[in-house]
Amino acid sequence: MRQKVRENSAAAGTMRGVLHVRVISPTHRTTEVLRIALDCPGAVNVVKFLGAATSPEGDVVEFSLAREAANAVLDELRELGLRDSGSITVEQIDLSISAAAEQAEEAAPGDPQDAVVWDELAARVTADTRLSWSYLAFLALATQIAGIGVLLDQPILIVGAMVLGPEFGPVAALCFGMLRRRPALMGAAVRALVVGFAVAIAVTTACAGVSRLLGWITPEMLDNRPMTQFIAHPDRWSFIVALLAGIAGILSLTAGKSSALVGVFISVTTVPAAGNIAVAIPLAHWGEVGASLKQLGVNLAGMVIAGILTLLVQRLLWARFGLRIESAARRRSASSP
Repeated sequence: MRQKVRENSAAAGTMRGVLHVRVISPTHRTTEVLRIALDCPGAVNVVKFLGAATSPEGDVVEFSLAREAANAVLDELRELGLRDSGSITVEQIDLSISAAAEQAEEAAPGDPQDAVVWDELAARVTADTRLSWSYLAFLALATQIAGIGVLLDQPILIVGAMVLGPEFGPVAALCFGMLRRRPALMGAAVRALVVGFAVAIAVTTACAGVSRLLGWITPEMLDNRPMTQFIAHPDRWSFIVALLAGIAGILSLTAGKSSALVGVFISVTTVPAAGNIAVAIPLAHWGEVGASLKQLGVNLAGMVIAGILTLLVQRLLWARFGLRIESAARRRSASSP
């Protein structure tokens, strides 16, 4: 059966397990760049263009690289100082019809779906911490939909609000920043969460206040809502679900599984808790406000704890794989004439 799968893969081409690396290197570093690429068993299709780069000036080296081998190669390239004197660009290849690329994937340990490219993850979570207008708008819209879902006791609106909320990006960035000891990234993630939820709650509270003045909503609407009462009743299961969602969320980011990330959004009640707070304030349901704040804190804490532990396990596992790649490269280098 495994042989059949390999035959089908060979016929269709290698997909999404290979990266394209382009390096702009000063002339005196090009030999070292080529050595790094040629010594790695997961790198193939190495091409050099002498003097091809204009800004910055230098040579261009390109090669295909198995995801499983990316961390070791990128670390070595970074140690050459190319970040300042040249450039390192990495792109995902959607389709590569190449027997050499398939052999490179076989030579690299592990499975490409499980490979964590730390630089890629760092770039993604850093982008997710930007306190942009679109981030604030999506979080505010999600919180307003959640608030309406609470008032109408409509779970379908709660689910829609969960999917729309963008808050897991900063949560993942906080986990990554704590693991890699990056205070600036941690600060940006906390700021995005605090400012984002504060703005979203303030906007929704204002809208709810106007709706009460118009007589559209009344305090009695929060008294009996059996379908959405769970939002303001945090318990041990809330924390357990947050832990599981945190694990799934980090795995979905590192594996590039966007469909799994949608499931994470639906699992935790961060945005619904914020929506409940926002409508409870103008309706003077202070017990609901306190319980929802607790729910929000429990969910965020559970996701952060689980996210850090998941990244830690992945780093330990891929540290072992990295050693295997390095050993294979040394054996290959020693056997070459």
